[in-house]
Amino acid sequence: MKQRLRLAILGSTGSVGVSTLDVVARHPERFKVVGLTAYRRVDVLLQQCRRFRPQIAVVRTEDQAAELRRLLSGEQLTTEVRAGPEALCELAAADEVDAVMAAIVGAAGLRPCMAAARAGKRLLLANKEALVVGGGLFMQAVAAGGATLLPIDSEHSAIFQCLPEDRTTWARRIDHIVLTASGGPFRQHDPATLDTVTPAQAVAHPNWVMGRKISVDSATMMNKALEVIEARWLFDLEPERIRVVIHPQSIVHSMVVCRDGSVLAQLGTPDMKVPIAYGLSFPDRIESGAPRLDFEQLQSLSFEPPDPRRFPGLQLAWDALRGPAGTSAVLNAANEEAVAAFLAGTIGFPAIHSVNARTLDRLQPRLGPTHTLDDLLDLDARARDEARLAMKEFAA
Repeated sequence: MKQRLRLAILGSTGSVGVSTLDVVARHPERFKVVGLTAYRRVDVLLQQCRRFRPQIAVVRTEDQAAELRRLLSGEQLTTEVRAGPEALCELAAADEVDAVMAAIVGAAGLRPCMAAARAGKRLLLANKEALVVGGGLFMQAVAAGGATLLPIDSEHSAIFQCLPEDRTTWARRIDHIVLTASGGPFRQHDPATLDTVTPAQAVAHPNWVMGRKISVDSATMMNKALEVIEARWLFDLEPERIRVVIHPQSIVHSMVVCRDGSVLAQLGTPDMKVPIAYGLSFPDRIESGAPRLDFEQLQSLSFEPPDPRRFPGLQLAWDALRGPAGTSAVLNAANEEAVAAFLAGTIGFPAIHSVNARTLDRLQPRLGPTHTLDDLLDLDARARDEARLAMKEFAA
C-alpha cells in the first residue's frame, strides 16, 4: 500500500483549511493530518483535533495553548499543543510533514511558507502574500530547498492545470495568460455610490464563500491585483503578459493564450475543493466533493473588461511590478491595513484604494540586491505605519 501523505494545514479553521479537511476526510487511505493551526478560532480547532487527531496543534498565544490543552486533557488524544510564530515555522519544516497547505491569510503566512520551501516540502500555496511580499526571494527558497510549489488559488491552479508539467517549455508556449475575476458584488454599481458601501455588503460575494478580508479584496478587485503579482512569479512572466477580464459566472477560472492563438481554459463550479484536491493529489486526480458542472443548465458565459472607475486599485499591480524591489510588499501591507480599517468602520470603501495609492507614493523601497526576509518584514512594518498615517486623511 502506498504511504499516506502526511499533511500540515496552516490556517485550518479558515475557509480554505476547512475545505482541505473536507477533501482529506473523503480519502483517509491517502492522507494523514499531522498538524493543524489556528489564529483565533480555538473552538473550531478543538473540534478538528477531535476528528483528525493531529500530532501537533499550533495556536497564536500561550493563553490559547493553555486553554486548548485543558480542553483536550480529558480525551484520548496525544496532540501536542504549541504556540507562537516559531512553532508555525517548526511545524512547516518538520520531518514528520510531507506536504504543507499554506492557508494563513496575509503577510503573517510568509515565514512558515519560507520554512516549508527551504525544507523541500510539497507546498500547496493558498497564501498569495508569500509571493506578493516574498517575490523572487521566495522563489529562490523554493528552488534551493527543492520544494514542489503547487498553486491553490483557483485562478493560478487553472493556469497550472492548462500547462504541461515540464516547466522548461512554458516560455515558448505562452503568449499571455488571462486571469478571470467575478467582479464581486459591485460590478454593476454606479461608482458614485460606492462611498455608501457597508462591510456587510462588501463581504457578500455573489459566487464564492470566502473569509471577510479576501471578500473585501474581491469587491475592490485588489485580490486580482495581488493575483497578477503572484502570477508574475509563479509563471515567470513579464507583467505585460498577464491580463485580467471580468467573468461574472466564475465558471472559467483562467486561461492560457498560446503563441499559435489557441486558448486553453480550465472550467468548473466555483468551489475551492477542486484546486485543493488537485494540489493534494498532483499529478493524480481524486474526488473533491465539489458539484459537477452541468452544461445543460449553463445558459451563458460572458466576459467584460474591468471598469477602472469601479476598480481603480487593479492598475496598482502593474505599477508595483514595475517599481523597485519591495514595492508589491508595500502595496500588500497597505491593503491589509486599509481593509481592516474598513471592516472596523474607520474608513469608507473608496478610501481603501486611496490609502493604498498614498502609501505607495510616500514609501519608496530601497532594498539591496541581496535583501533578506527580515528586510522584507521590516519594509512590511514601515508600510503599515505609513498606511495608518494615510488613513487619518480619509477617516470615515
